[in-house]
Amino acid sequence: FPVRISQSHFIKLFLSQCKPCLLLLSTFMPLPEAECAYTLFVVAIFWLTEALPLAVSALLPAFMFPLFGIMESKEVASAYFKDFHLLLIGVICLATSIEKWNFHKRVALRMVMLVGVNPAWLMLGFMVSCAFLSMWLSNTSAAAMVMPIVEAVAQQIIRAETEADALEMSCSNGSINPALELDGRHAHPHSENVKVVTGKRKKNKLMGRKSREDKYSGIFKVMCLCVAYSATIGGLTTITGTSTNLIFAEHFNTRYPGCQCINFGSWFILSIPITVIILLLSWVWLQWLFLGFKNMFKCGKKKTAREEASAQVIQEEYKKLGPMSYPEIVTLVLFILMTLLWFTREPGFIPGWSSLFPKYKGYATDSTTALVIGLLFFIIPAKTLSRTSNGENTVFGYTPLITWKEFQSCMPWEIAILVGGGFALADGCEVSKLSEWVASKLTPLGSLPLWLVILISCLIVTSVTEVASNPATITIFLPILSPLAEAIHVNPLFILIPATLCTSFAFLLPVANPANAIVFSYGHLTVMDMVKAGLGINIIGVAVVMLAIMTWIVPIFDLYTYPIWAPNMPSANIQLV
Repeated sequence: FPVRISQSHFIKLFLSQCKPCLLLLSTFMPLPEAECAYTLFVVAIFWLTEALPLAVSALLPAFMFPLFGIMESKEVASAYFKDFHLLLIGVICLATSIEKWNFHKRVALRMVMLVGVNPAWLMLGFMVSCAFLSMWLSNTSAAAMVMPIVEAVAQQIIRAETEADALEMSCSNGSINPALELDGRHAHPHSENVKVVTGKRKKNKLMGRKSREDKYSGIFKVMCLCVAYSATIGGLTTITGTSTNLIFAEHFNTRYPGCQCINFGSWFILSIPITVIILLLSWVWLQWLFLGFKNMFKCGKKKTAREEASAQVIQEEYKKLGPMSYPEIVTLVLFILMTLLWFTREPGFIPGWSSLFPKYKGYATDSTTALVIGLLFFIIPAKTLSRTSNGENTVFGYTPLITWKEFQSCMPWEIAILVGGGFALADGCEVSKLSEWVASKLTPLGSLPLWLVILISCLIVTSVTEVASNPATITIFLPILSPLAEAIHVNPLFILIPATLCTSFAFLLPVANPANAIVFSYGHLTVMDMVKAGLGINIIGVAVVMLAIMTWIVPIFDLYTYPIWAPNMPSANIQLV
């Protein structure tokens, strides 16, 4: 919030303007629509400014809609817990087990060991491992898991380079160094010339050490940034990877129940190329910005002290984990099982396992799978049976893979309530006819080329998400962009998919998302470092999303055809170019 005033003063100031704002809105639209728009405006202001916690602000529709006569209290309450929350519970069960048994650390270290210790490839290893973790865990958790490993490698590099510099300086100052030849027997008659040459050499060495310090500072910066950005980029890949994807999927399937085309498999197919391209281009961008391309692809050369130190600390960290434990193996098996069930429910090109229940088509969703597997974490024991001398199995101190307290500590209740508030706002917009009013006002946008409409929406959400939380941004814009697509008579997915993806592009500031804040807290970065690097990745992200929505995503959902499951509104003059 740019104007630093106290929370109480802001709330008093805002409440004093409530009645004038409502009267102003009522002059532009009918009263029911004005009351709903006013509620949306109030919640959006509190979300953007965070004068109150996000979850608290999300509860405002629960009492404002009944007081305005838009929806009954029980109708609003039913919007706060939906299919999304069951999916979230199942995913958090998996994430809790992964974190508890250090399976995430094993995956990250193993991936880094595979790519080697060259600075460029080491950075790519951290990016791939962090992106992979964020596909299944929250972006914040992925960054928090990988960053301590990066910090350990960074500290080991500092130690190795300090020792190398000390050894070099001791050799250069000693009398045995033939390059200097400062002892009395070998000194040149013109000793003043010797002093001048010696001084220049010392100055060059100091300058060389300063350049090395700048270089290693750049390495630390780029390694920190690669963790923050890859955690966000990896979350784009799956429906469960980030809260914005989950909010979009639930909003879309609720608003357009006749489609049900957004599921785990379809989202993965459309987003995995986007994630890979953005990740690789971000790697190249960060490498060029901080390190240059000189040593990016060097092969067959002797490892430097820094590279030896990096390899050593990674191998030592991996050895500390020991062999895979029983809980890790069970977690891995359940993780693979959950993923396979998600992919094979309705793959599209072949019948999925949901076809085994033809009488109950559409009953089972991704949340069903997540919940079934999630419950197993509370049932399967964390220890194997102990065998006694007489051959009988006994169990001592039975404990499951995760406990309820451990689950509660990882469950993002704020996100759950925030999403519920978004669903309540969406229902209120439908009941009060505010969506139809907005659609009628947005119809003139149909005269613009479709690619320009998509680009404008992407740039708007990308800008807003830098100063507001990602979930709040997508929750605000989904009820606006859906009627926009209907008003200009295009497939809603044409606008909603790129806007959802761009909502995650909060790369500029440390406070833009929690992953950025975690990395920034380690003290290797300045705000300008993050702004300079994040601006380029924002441009890369929007460009790749625009390329995707105009090319390979089109045949997946037949985007150039207005679907039968969308409201049939009068078509506008649209240029599909």
